[in-house]
Amino acid sequence: METLNIKNILKRTASYSLISASLLLASSCENALQEDVISQIGTEYLNTPKGIEDAVNAAYSTMRVWYGTERGNNLTEFGTDIYTNGADGAWKFMNTYTNQFDTQNGHVRELWDELYRGINTANSVIDRAPEVSGLNEGVRSQRIAEAKFIRAHHYFLLVQLFGPVELRMNETTIPTNEVSRTPESEIYAAIIQDLEEAIPNLEDKSASSDYGRATKYAAEHLLGRVYVTKATSSSAAGDDYSKAENLFKDVINNSGLRLLDDFAEVHAFGNEINDEIIWSVQYTRSPLTNGGGNNAHVFFLMEYDTQPGMIRDTENGRPFKRYRPTVYALETVFQNRENDSRYKKSFKDTYLSNRPGTYNSTFDQTKSSLTFAQGDTTMFLPGFEMSEEEMAKRPYQVLVPSRYDEKLFPALTKHLDPGRVDRTQFQGGRNYLAMRLADTYLLLAEAQFRQGKIAEATETINFVRRRAAWPGREAEMEITPDQFTFEFLMEERARELTGEQTRWLDLKRWGNLVERVRLFNPQGAPNIQDFHVLRPIPQNQIDRAQGGESAFPQNPGY
Repeated sequence: METLNIKNILKRTASYSLISASLLLASSCENALQEDVISQIGTEYLNTPKGIEDAVNAAYSTMRVWYGTERGNNLTEFGTDIYTNGADGAWKFMNTYTNQFDTQNGHVRELWDELYRGINTANSVIDRAPEVSGLNEGVRSQRIAEAKFIRAHHYFLLVQLFGPVELRMNETTIPTNEVSRTPESEIYAAIIQDLEEAIPNLEDKSASSDYGRATKYAAEHLLGRVYVTKATSSSAAGDDYSKAENLFKDVINNSGLRLLDDFAEVHAFGNEINDEIIWSVQYTRSPLTNGGGNNAHVFFLMEYDTQPGMIRDTENGRPFKRYRPTVYALETVFQNRENDSRYKKSFKDTYLSNRPGTYNSTFDQTKSSLTFAQGDTTMFLPGFEMSEEEMAKRPYQVLVPSRYDEKLFPALTKHLDPGRVDRTQFQGGRNYLAMRLADTYLLLAEAQFRQGKIAEATETINFVRRRAAWPGREAEMEITPDQFTFEFLMEERARELTGEQTRWLDLKRWGNLVERVRLFNPQGAPNIQDFHVLRPIPQNQIDRAQGGESAFPQNPGY
């Protein structure tokens, strides 16, 4: 269906959203929000208790445009200091910042459209729910609060990516092309008001039968991040960091959540519902309700399946070779592997044969032929340069850093999805872990550091570092206040959150995106300019606005 303009997106009522996008679902229907596919309904359906329920569910479904998609990852992992492009894909220009990254960009257009569709669905709930008869008062308050959480979430993404955007806080049902860009200060004020009003009416914890709904602590975590981000924006206020600190402390101290003992368990397949997860976006194995699926499992993998002794399988994943760690990420961020387990537990270093036979060596020239039985090691990535003498002793190929290229590099394992029906399936079904407690600790440390509370910030960050330690190395992982620098904080966020759709937004917030891409991303360095701290407004939005660019101006540089 053609989208006419932003207001035409906004005018799509929740009933349309229910047709086009249904609710997020976890792997098991017993442990997730219930999802129904609904069609051929009119606007009056929204004035019923069931209509309100389905509208909220439809609004949640628009989260899937961002989390676990190539779209979301291209806008957060590409073009940063820790990830650059691999061999494949048509979107490399989003890493290299060439002039192909323009106003016709399909990813920003799709994101813009779907986020505004979600916003208007949330608006319809907020406007209509107070007047719906037969709706339990507790449920009414909670669903309105959830809609405000979703609306705030979407506007927060929009303002970070695009700057001033159209702020619409009521349901739009009649098409209009009268649009304007609302100042950032007003957008931040609306986001903060939504979350402050939502927090008292959200449950402390999602019921197991409704897992995936926004909770009080998800809203507090999000609001804290809003304040930390606002603090470095044109809308900064002197108390932004102190407000963020209080919110993060409440999540840590009162949510009942905890850091898991083992970093590897946080992202372990089948453990998506665990005590560290504040809020996750729900996916399902059903092709009817899963939409495009959680596709993060394909993007961070190397080309293992053409190597001796290997064939593609569901366990090792379908390697799209989109995102490759930078040298800075591997050699500086993850340098301390003796004490810190996160390199070993984030990247795959060993491949076991699933295609027995005898083969010629491909990249390891210390041996000519290789013979593998089922389950034998075929490749090992030590993560450091190894002498040819030592490599020759190994009955498998050794991939050392000097041989890394756009096809062969350490593969991130956080998103692997062996639960897919076969090795070619693209639509993954794992929940996407959108907010977790380790991030809360790191954001708290950032807020404390920015206030000059270095001792407190050090204590906070050491919680995360002790958990990351190899057993018995906890003391070695602790830092002292004199070791806490902002550079250290930036690297710590990379160690903990690599591949989790945070990095571009972090660099944007810190005001050093351009500087760090030039320093650490050789593919992106030649072309990135100061204006790249904002993404282009979709051209079709501007073309269809009354008054064109004079009414809805494009971001500078595009």
